[in-house]
This record gives sequence, C-alpha cells and structure tokens, in this order.
Amino acid sequence: MVSFEQLNKENHKITELSNILSLLVEDRLLCDSETCNELFFEYMDNVTEHIHDIDVNLYQDLLTHSSKDMNNVAKNFMSGSQEIKRIMSNYKKKWCKKKGRELSIGAKHDAFLKETSEMFGLVLNRLQNEMEHLYPAVRKINS
Repeated sequence: MVSFEQLNKENHKITELSNILSLLVEDRLLCDSETCNELFFEYMDNVTEHIHDIDVNLYQDLLTHSSKDMNNVAKNFMSGSQEIKRIMSNYKKKWCKKKGRELSIGAKHDAFLKETSEMFGLVLNRLQNEMEHLYPAVRKINS
C-alpha cells in the first residue's frame, strides 16, 4: 500500500506544477516552449500516476467495509477518478499533438487557457477533497 506521506508528496507536486503552469500558459509565446511542454506533460503524468495510486491502494478497504458511508466515500471518489480521466483524455485529444509530448494550441489561446484553468481547478479540488475526506476515512477504518 502507498503511504499517506507519499500521497501527500504527490499532492504537493501536482499543486506546485499546476501553479507554475498556470503562470506559464498565460503567455502565448511560452506555451510553445520546450520547458512549458515538459512541465505540462510532467503534470499530466503526475496526475495520472496519483489517480492510479489512489485507485489501486485506497478504495478496496472502503468498499468492503460494513459501513454504507465508507462504501459511498469510495464510490464517490471512484466516480470522480473516472470523470478526471475522461476530461484529461478529451483535453489531450484537443490540445496535444498526437505524436510526441507537445501542446498544440494554434490560434485558440483563449479557449486553451479557459479549459486548462478548468482542468487545473478540477484536479486541485479533487486533491483537497482527498485530504479532507478520503484519507481520513481510510485512516479511520485502518486504525
């Protein structure tokens, strides 16, 4: 099982990357930079890995617990994981080149900014909810 310390490190890294990227993508010229692309795909990889860590390590105990409340916590977070995966997949199809790890924004910078901000916000809200609801629930049943 992944430790809460590791999950908190992942949360911190994702938050840090989203904060930095939020500033970088504001400048249209920086969006096409190698540095921005590397950080962006590091962010995407980190979010994907974090969701995988949560999916594999935290839900089982909640789902098999006798409390319906604990079952519902797992089901709600599992549903949220699926939604984030769907949104990220659609985002990649729209804003990333099919080959390679490069953003493809073209002349639609305003739309890109809006969708990127929404995705960052969704992920940051998810991380906050994990720390406030999911982690305490798992700690409670495993203590």
